[in-house]
Amino acid sequence: MRHLLGTEAMSLETAVLILDTAEEMAATQERAIRKLPVLRGHTVATLFFEDSTRTRLSFETAARRLSMDVISFSARGSSVSKGESLKDTAQTICAMGAEALIVRHRADGAPHRLANAGWVDVPILNAGDGRHQHPTQALLDAMTIRRHLHCGGNRRAPQGSTLAGAKVAIVGDILHSRVARSNLDLLTALGAEVTLVGPPTLLPVGIDDWPARIAYDFDAVLDEDLDAVMMLRVQHERMSSGGGGYFPSASEYEKVYGLDSARLARLKKEAIVMHPGPMNRGLEITAHAADSSRSVVAEQVANGVCVRMAALYLLLAHGQEIDA
Repeated sequence: MRHLLGTEAMSLETAVLILDTAEEMAATQERAIRKLPVLRGHTVATLFFEDSTRTRLSFETAARRLSMDVISFSARGSSVSKGESLKDTAQTICAMGAEALIVRHRADGAPHRLANAGWVDVPILNAGDGRHQHPTQALLDAMTIRRHLHCGGNRRAPQGSTLAGAKVAIVGDILHSRVARSNLDLLTALGAEVTLVGPPTLLPVGIDDWPARIAYDFDAVLDEDLDAVMMLRVQHERMSSGGGGYFPSASEYEKVYGLDSARLARLKKEAIVMHPGPMNRGLEITAHAADSSRSVVAEQVANGVCVRMAALYLLLAHGQEIDA
C-alpha cells in the first residue's frame, strides 16, 4: 500500500488484508497496556479542512496507540483563512517532519490531488472528501458486519473471511453521503448484497448504474432477512435551506424513512443497526433504536481505532511484525 484514498478500486485481497490486520490490532487492545512500539519515532499529521470529532480523534488515538507523534492541524483559525492553499499547507506540515498525512476536505478529490500531484512524497490517508469517499469508515463498518456475520460480534472474525451472503440496507441521504459510496464499493467487493433505500430526491443521478439494488420503500426492504441496517445522517449542512426541497418536513421524513421501534422489531434477531454518526435522533433514527441492544454504534467507534491502526501500520511499518 502506498496511499489509502478510497474503496472504489480496492481489491478483495487488500480489503481482507486490512481487515485481518485490524483484527490483530484489536487483539493488542485487550491488554492492560494498549500502546505498541512498532511506529515509535514516526510522525503523522492530521490535516482537517472540515469539522470532525469521531474521525479525527479516532485517527489520532490510533497513531498514539502505535507510539507515533501527531501534528494536529485544523483549517479553522489557521492560515487557510488567509488564503493559504492545500499545496502550501501540506508542504509546510511535511517540512515539520510529517511522514504521512491524514486529510479531510470539503472538496471531492482533494486527497487524490495531494497524492498524485507530486507536491509531497508521503502516504496520504483520506479521512473523507466531500461527497466522494471515506475509506476507513467503510472498513470499520465492514469489520463490524464481518464480526457479527461470522461470530455474533463477540470475538475476532476468522482470518481471510469475507461478507459473502450478507444482506445490508443503507438507508437515507444517499445523495450527500461519502459513507454510502465507500460502503457500497467495499461491501460488494467483499461479497455482500447491498440495497440503497431513500426518497428519489436524496438519490444521485446515475444511481441505476451503481452495483446495488435501489428501493424507495423502507418497509418492504425490512422484510428481506437483512443482516445489517445502516442509517445515514441527513446532511443539512450540504443542503440549501436546511433540507428544503429534498423532503416535505422532518416529521414526514421520519415517518417514511426513520428507524423507529416498530421497524426495529421487524428485523430478524441477529440483525444489527449501524450509524456512522453523528446521529440526528428523532429524524433518521429514534433514541430507542439508537440505544437498543441491536445498535452497534459503539462497536463501530471501537473498531474504527483498530482499522486506522491497521492502515497506518501497513503504510508505514515496512514489514515489521505485530506482536498480537
